[in-house]
Amino acid sequence: MSEPLAAAVERFLAYLHDERRYSPATLHKYRVELQGLREYMQAQSLTRWRDLRGDQVQALIADGHRRGLEPSTLRARLSAWRSFFKFLARHGEVVSNPASGVRSPKVRRKLPQVLDVDQVSALVEIEGDEPQTVRDRALLELLYSSGLRVSELTHVHWRDLDPGEGMLRVVSGKGGKTRIVPVGSRALAALGALRQQDAPQPDDPIFRGRGDKPLTTGAVRARIKRRAREQGVWQRVYPHLLRHSCASHLLESSGDLRAVQELLGHADIGTTQIYTHLDFQHLARVYDAAHPRAKRK
Repeated sequence: MSEPLAAAVERFLAYLHDERRYSPATLHKYRVELQGLREYMQAQSLTRWRDLRGDQVQALIADGHRRGLEPSTLRARLSAWRSFFKFLARHGEVVSNPASGVRSPKVRRKLPQVLDVDQVSALVEIEGDEPQTVRDRALLELLYSSGLRVSELTHVHWRDLDPGEGMLRVVSGKGGKTRIVPVGSRALAALGALRQQDAPQPDDPIFRGRGDKPLTTGAVRARIKRRAREQGVWQRVYPHLLRHSCASHLLESSGDLRAVQELLGHADIGTTQIYTHLDFQHLARVYDAAHPRAKRK
């Protein structure tokens, strides 16, 4: 492949690694998408990135759509290309961004699955005082109480919890931003039992695994899956399901979209609005079942 094309890609990936602190997995995805674009450039005998036209980028996306690639895959591909050409434009290597005006197929957003209140109660109300039971009960209560991401849960320390105020400081798994979230009374009680059992130091992780190290995200998922089976909740249960359930139940009760956005740490309220669709679904089911003029004969 043409060396100038490859050199520009390597400079871009180094920028993402050194300045943007992207993860190895994300860097790999960018490398794969840009390698595909380089192969197209080579096939078209194009030796400079500035020679690529917008209609060619659109044709590439359309070809992927015809081959059955998911709209989300094509949107991610186009996003990687746009970021790359934006980087090149800043350094004077291209005059314009050929990917900026290209349309990608619309992604049909799937509504998140949620547990109903009875299912959540059955899941979190674990009986017993064994050390792992006490820990798992606190883990489940906190996930549901505060709508945490699993990566946030595994990084909280005892110093982050203010039981008097019922607040917890968490560092977002997306972007590293800090936010303060409320902790419900039952979650506080479960955490209090865990603290009494472990007698931790302030800098200790709240949820410890082997060797007093933080419980891994994989271990959290495994514990939740096991507890769900033991508690008779046969729906597939995973950490984010409790986050979805927390958000849906709060919105259903309060109708306060902004408060739910702040709790979840969403930068864009549009991300939070998907829970309003769940709320409308619930309303529609209640209406169909209860309204005298909606019941089918």
